[in-house]
Order: sequence, then C-alpha cells, then structure tokens
Amino acid sequence: MAICSVCGKKKTIGNNVSHANNKTKRILMPNIQRIRIVTNGGGTKRAYVCTRCIRSKKVVKAA
Repeated sequence: MAICSVCGKKKTIGNNVSHANNKTKRILMPNIQRIRIVTNGGGTKRAYVCTRCIRSKKVVKAA
C-alpha cells in the first residue's frame, strides 16, 4: 500500500450502502502516482504522490 509522501493520504475504510440499507465493507483508495519530483537540494527522486498534491502544485515534477 502506497502513501502520499506529501500529505500522507492513504486508504480509508467505509461502507457500500444498498437501496435496502444493507452495509458491506469497502476500501476507498487514493489516486497515487509514482513520479519524479524535484527535491529541496535541486536533485530529483521518485516518490509516491497523490494527484491532488500534483494538481495543486505542492510538488514540482522533474522534466
């Protein structure tokens, strides 16, 4: 299981709820991508980052 290295987002557990109000367990997985990012020192490294952090420019993608 991968965790976002920026915000710490990971899988959560919830319920599927049917029309008859039957509840079964389900797993909600975040959309995590393995990308090359620019570090503080100017180098690059591969990290697991969620798409929300990529979209909101919390990380800089390496070219």
